[in-house]
Amino acid sequence: MAFDPFRWLLGLFSLDIGIDLGTANTLVHVRGKGIVINEPSWVTIEKPTRRPLEVGLRAKEMVGRTPANVIAVRPLRDGVVSEFEITRAMLEYFISKAHQQSIVPAPSPRVVIGIPSGATEVERRAVLDAASAAGAREVYLVEEPRAAALGAGLPVSEVRGTMIVDIGGGTTEVAIISMGEIVVSRSLRVAGDELDQDIIQYIRNKYNLFIGERMAEQVKIQIGSAYPLPQEKTMVVRGRNLISGLPESLEVSSVEIREAISGSLQVIVDTIKDALDEAPPEIVADLIETGVCLAGGGALLQGLSEWLSEELGLRVWVAEDPMTCVARGAGIVLENLDRYRNYLAPVERNGSRA
Repeated sequence: MAFDPFRWLLGLFSLDIGIDLGTANTLVHVRGKGIVINEPSWVTIEKPTRRPLEVGLRAKEMVGRTPANVIAVRPLRDGVVSEFEITRAMLEYFISKAHQQSIVPAPSPRVVIGIPSGATEVERRAVLDAASAAGAREVYLVEEPRAAALGAGLPVSEVRGTMIVDIGGGTTEVAIISMGEIVVSRSLRVAGDELDQDIIQYIRNKYNLFIGERMAEQVKIQIGSAYPLPQEKTMVVRGRNLISGLPESLEVSSVEIREAISGSLQVIVDTIKDALDEAPPEIVADLIETGVCLAGGGALLQGLSEWLSEELGLRVWVAEDPMTCVARGAGIVLENLDRYRNYLAPVERNGSRA
C-alpha cells in the first residue's frame, strides 16, 4: 500500500479505541490509556419520540423506576444489535466520552469492536454500520474469543493449543486456538443474563415472589456460586408477592441459588465438553498442560473455576481482570493492526468483503 501522509497524520493524533460492546456492559480501551470506560449497556428513551435521554450508569439506575413516558432498554441482546438507532446513540455517547480523555481536539477515531463468533453477517453489518453512524472513521470487527485470548495474555500465536471460555452477559464464547487461528469454536446464547432469569424464575416458583432483574443480578453476584462454598451465605431479597400483590422481603441461601442456576451452568459445561471432543488429540494433550482460561464477567461467579476443573478434568483458571479481556484484546489488535489483520472478522458490504 502506498504511503498516505494524510492517513498517517490522522493515525498519529486519532484517539483510537477498542470496544467490548457487551449485552450487560460496554468497555472502552483507549490507545495508550487503557480502559477508560466501563458502564452498563443501558439507554433510557422517551416513548413517543424514541429520543435517548440517558446512557450507561445513569440509565441503569433508572431501570424499573421510570415514569410511564420513559423506558429503559438494552439495545443489544445476546451480544448483537437489536435496536439499531439506540445502539448508535449509545456508541456515540461512549465514543464522545472517550474523546474527553484527549487534551487537544482529536479526529474521528478508528474503532475495533468485539463481536460474538456466532454473529450472522447481518448482525456483524449492524454493529459496523452503527459504529460508523456514531462517528468512527474506520471500523473493524474482531471475534470476542480471539480478543479475549489476546487480552488474557494467552500465547495464541504459538504452536500449541490454548482454550478460552468468555462468559459475558448475553453469550458464552468457547474457542480453542493454535498458531493464531481458531481450531474449534462454540458461541452459546446462555450466559450471565440467563443466570439472572433462572434466579427470578426460581424465587417466583418457590416463594411466589416476583423480583426484578437488578435484584436477581445482585443475588448472583453476592451469593451465587457454582461450587459449594466454604461457608454458605444468605441474602435478603425484596419484591412483590404474587398472591397478595404487596411488597415482601425474604431470605434466600447460596445453596438455593446454586440449585437455581445449575441448569444453565450445565449447558455451558456441556458446550465446553463438545468443543473438547472435536479438538485434535495433540491439542487436547496441550490443554492438559495449559489448562482452560476463563474471561468475561461470568468468570467472577464464585467457585466456577473449581467446578469446571472437576467437570472437565483440566486446570481451569480465571484471567487477570476477566471483565476487561475483550476490550484490552481489541485495543491490542488496534495497536498492532498489521500484525493481527487476520484476526479481523470479514463483513460483507455492498456486495464485497470488507
